[in-house]
Amino acid sequence: MNIPDAVIAAVLAYLLGSIPSAVWIGKRFHNIDVREHGSGNAGTTNTIRVLGWTTGIPVLLIDIAKGWLASMLPVFFHLAVRGSALMTNLQLIAGIIAIIGHIFPVFAGFRGGKGVATVFGVFLALQPLLTICVMGVFLTVLFITGIVSVSSMSAGVSFPVLLFVFFDTPSVLFKIFAIIVGAALLVTHRENIRRIWRGEEKKILKFGKKNKEPEIQ
Repeated sequence: MNIPDAVIAAVLAYLLGSIPSAVWIGKRFHNIDVREHGSGNAGTTNTIRVLGWTTGIPVLLIDIAKGWLASMLPVFFHLAVRGSALMTNLQLIAGIIAIIGHIFPVFAGFRGGKGVATVFGVFLALQPLLTICVMGVFLTVLFITGIVSVSSMSAGVSFPVLLFVFFDTPSVLFKIFAIIVGAALLVTHRENIRRIWRGEEKKILKFGKKNKEPEIQ
């Protein structure tokens, strides 16, 4: 492995992760910093709540692309044999660095999002078929509940379960990381869990009758 190339890949991974798509797009097209509204999170869900789907979808796609590109940097730099445990580990490390960049972005005062979309991009680079299955879980739960946080947590938990039951990887580190991500999503969404318990979590999708009732302040 070429150490200088590995260092460059690591730096690029962090810079990619640090691209604050929600902040930049919100300020550029709406003159709004999404971190000052809603949940205060610079992520897709809060962007949709504050600025709508037309702004939230580009944010989602950019954040996914960040994770995917960062995880592919070791492949682009030919740091190891593709498909090997070493390459998988290097891709995972690059992806983790990008996730850290998303959560603590140097381009946005180190105030970022939770990293769910970026994690999805990392998994898409490492386990595309498994990730598509997890996406199916996310969309199914979203259609049923209309709540993104519930969908994100369900998808996060399903990833290690599906990995161990139906898929495999040469990397023990990846298996450990899958478990950590599933647990971490529950921890980072603890405020959402409290709001869900109190019946206060807002729905992104709403089906059925559109009866508007006054909100209790």
